[in-house]
Amino acid sequence: MKKDIITLGIESSCDETSVAVIKNGRKILSNIVDTQIPIHEKYGGVVPEIASRNHIEAISRVTKKALQEAKITFEDIDAITPTYGPGLVGALLVGLSYAKALSFAINKPLVGVNHIQGHIAANYITYEELKPPFLCVMMSGGNTQLIHVKNYNEFEVLGKTRDDAIGEAFDKVARVIGLGYPGGPKVDKLAKEGNPNAIELPKTHIDDLDFSFSGIKTAVINLHHKKPDINKADLCASFEKTITEILMENTKKALKKINTNTIALAGGVSANCFIREEFLKLEQKGIKVYMPDLKLCTDNAAMIGSAGYYNFIDGQTSELDLNAVPNLKL
Repeated sequence: MKKDIITLGIESSCDETSVAVIKNGRKILSNIVDTQIPIHEKYGGVVPEIASRNHIEAISRVTKKALQEAKITFEDIDAITPTYGPGLVGALLVGLSYAKALSFAINKPLVGVNHIQGHIAANYITYEELKPPFLCVMMSGGNTQLIHVKNYNEFEVLGKTRDDAIGEAFDKVARVIGLGYPGGPKVDKLAKEGNPNAIELPKTHIDDLDFSFSGIKTAVINLHHKKPDINKADLCASFEKTITEILMENTKKALKKINTNTIALAGGVSANCFIREEFLKLEQKGIKVYMPDLKLCTDNAAMIGSAGYYNFIDGQTSELDLNAVPNLKL
């Protein structure tokens, strides 16, 4: 009988301290997330130094809880798989340093994981049948990319944002109109009360598969400044609709370019209700659409443990001098 592979995922790239135990890359035995949202809410966004300090306070406690919930010990682990980028450098260093010390102490392999690869892998946990190749639409606070997932560890970025990431645009719009942090969920909630066709917003068209979201973000901000009494629900709904149209246009082009009919969404913004509904409509045209469970869209260690599993079985291990790379590319 083939031995099960147990990975210990460790995620600390931003404001979530998370540790998970994953079996064979697909099954969650535990996934503990210690969120800092209430801490950063009063500042209107993540304060890197505060995030790092809170990771330090939480990491051991969260690890212990993950092992207890999974009913395993350190001896049962086959590989320790931390995020090493991209993200906030101080935050990354906490999880990575802890993972390296743990790897040395219990003599288990260290396998560094790209955070973006982790978001893609969230779909493998949600859908046992999903296998590459497929097109991934990555949408998060730091990244917006169209990725050709050729294999579990082979990727080609077909298009990316030239300015703001989509999640960054959501957060900035939310901050300006007074919704606070985190912006994405609050814009999503208010948009449900608005008319998506109430306000016409500009779309920046680029010849290739790249994106630009700074224009629409600036248009929303300017509208709010010029008309302080504008209906915020309509503004949020119109913003969501226009953003989604931009995403869909390039997604359809990318599907034709790589000749596939399979899409997987990934990243925190893939939890947006309107975006999910619009992408699901593509199934009426014969396109299979996958999207992670809502709890796996935002940062978590389960997705990191899954991606780490595929790195590990591919023979990819890391040395103990592995460093955090805040601008790591896929």
